[in-house]
Amino acid sequence: MTSTSQLTQSLKVAARRLGFELVGTCPAVTPTGFHHFSQWLEAGYAGEMHYLEDRKQAYQSPQSVHPETMSLLMLGMNYQSTVPAQTPIGFGRIARYAWGNVDYHDLIHERLRLLKTEALNLFSEAGLKHATARGVVDTAPLLEREFAQLAGLGWAAKNTMLINRDQGSWFFIAALLVNIELEYDEPFTANHCGTCTACLDACPTNAFPAAGVLDATKCFSYLTIEHRGAIPVELRDLMGEWILGCDICQEVCPWNRKAPISVEAQFNPIEGQNPIELRPLFSLTDEQFRQRFRHTPLWRPKRRGILRNAAMVLGNQPSDENLPALNLGLDDVEPLVRGASAWALGKHRSQSAKDFLMQRLMLEQDAEVRAEIQMALALS
Repeated sequence: MTSTSQLTQSLKVAARRLGFELVGTCPAVTPTGFHHFSQWLEAGYAGEMHYLEDRKQAYQSPQSVHPETMSLLMLGMNYQSTVPAQTPIGFGRIARYAWGNVDYHDLIHERLRLLKTEALNLFSEAGLKHATARGVVDTAPLLEREFAQLAGLGWAAKNTMLINRDQGSWFFIAALLVNIELEYDEPFTANHCGTCTACLDACPTNAFPAAGVLDATKCFSYLTIEHRGAIPVELRDLMGEWILGCDICQEVCPWNRKAPISVEAQFNPIEGQNPIELRPLFSLTDEQFRQRFRHTPLWRPKRRGILRNAAMVLGNQPSDENLPALNLGLDDVEPLVRGASAWALGKHRSQSAKDFLMQRLMLEQDAEVRAEIQMALALS
């Protein structure tokens, strides 16, 4: 009869064969950090991510994700591919995880599907006929980093990322939940950040009110993806070149200096993603945008969100070459895009930009967009 230890090791071997460099196991207990999660929500740091509050109670128990769960196989998949290229005027930066030709959710879910099949076969061969499993990656109500630490994969850093001594922090976290008792790894109890505060010091918006606490409402990753409205005025200048996500706090982390390169070819940057040219985006219709970005992370903010972000970046790169694209944005069907383009034109402080704004003001009916135009004219 297969022992628990043998079963666990076979499962780990299967996970590594499917591309998960980090593999660990832990029991399906209430995560010790749930009270911190509750305090974080109460502080308003989740911003518009209301789904977190709506599912708050589910985060207390892995059984909310998969009934009768006894064990979690915690997994990490490295996505680091290369270094960021230079970002000339008219281009914007995308976080490294979104450089490839695939949405990581789709890739990892497919690997988890294969792992689930292998796991159920292993359980069946061991005589565990009633075994069940479910694979998840950052969309289920599961505090993945808590369980990854419990499974020995690393420690929670001051920027809230999970850091592994060998892999750094450039990896996705996933989990396979099973109703079988496995042999558990030792929790990672040490913290190797020491007195280093590089990640906290480098954040342009001071999005960390304390070490280990992220105010998402000030984080570019939240602002460029999850936030659906206008970018707060006081944060626009600070966005710099970021059109989707942000890697600053990871790029300065000493533990990422020797982090390995991913063996997964689909995470390599495709042409036009590192960096991305912004001006042509303003000419894309909804259907053209869908065709180009439907199966990539850039689809999540949709066309209106990406063009809002693109306008912010072009506003931070004053150049006559940007004016035609921003003028297109000023006439866009989406008020969000028109407002962002107005702000960006105001940053150019040229007569041409002022003329575009005056012309649009005579036509604009949306009160918020009119206010953006008037603010931009006051700057120009």
